[in-house]
Amino acid sequence: MVRETVHTTTAAGLAGRLERISAVGPYFAVRCGDLPDADAAGFRPLTELYEDGDALTSYTETVRRRMGVDQPRVAASTVQLGTASRLWSIALAAAVGGRTPDLHPRTLWWRPGASGPAELWLPVPRELPYTSAYDPGAPEDPADAVHRTVAEDNLRPLAEAVHRTFGVSPHILRGNAASALIGSLRVLLARVPEADRAAALALVRDLLDREPLAGAGDFAADADGNISFRRRSCCLYYRVPGAGVCGDCVLTSRTSGTGRTSRTSRTTRAARPSR
Repeated sequence: MVRETVHTTTAAGLAGRLERISAVGPYFAVRCGDLPDADAAGFRPLTELYEDGDALTSYTETVRRRMGVDQPRVAASTVQLGTASRLWSIALAAAVGGRTPDLHPRTLWWRPGASGPAELWLPVPRELPYTSAYDPGAPEDPADAVHRTVAEDNLRPLAEAVHRTFGVSPHILRGNAASALIGSLRVLLARVPEADRAAALALVRDLLDREPLAGAGDFAADADGNISFRRRSCCLYYRVPGAGVCGDCVLTSRTSGTGRTSRTSRTTRAARPSR
């Protein structure tokens, strides 16, 4: 009974934390707990997106039509980048606040958004302990928990599925994952001024030094609060009709004077509304 009460209290506390995070913007939003049947319609375990080629293909086709692009791999790159943004945003904001949710794809459910990013739902919110699963007596940094639940449990199988199904380069997908993390950091610090900036920057630097993000780009943050990131790959968004290159793109310095517009933020994407 004591264990059950502790678990229920912890789950309720985490759900409350995630509810507050959801107010930051659509990329930070996640539903928690029981939902009425009507509200839960269409939600499926996130593993389906990684393991079911038909589900990934169908979702990518929906995004392709929204973007107005004729190349499925361009849409697939956006699907992967957008999904990474959703996961990083939730985990980063929660971890900076001292709690990291378990976002394992077996227990995190998803469905396509009507027009914006995919919707996410945690039927039973669980918090990851900051202790090693291999050595319960050894302390674990919050970065370990975030890395495991986002990069290892989700981004690796997602990248493998997108590469296998659409042939998108692992180099591009690694850059997308890193760029998504930086985008989540920017939005968090801009919209939640009370967030622990030093903790957020330290966490992001740690994650960028780990696989699969290591070597994806150059990150810097100065004492005045300015953040810069230049990736070493291109997400392919410039192939969307009428689009330019993103502000962190490796192509930015090559497109000066070519007539292409440099996007200063990924939130300007046609397939990705404002966070």
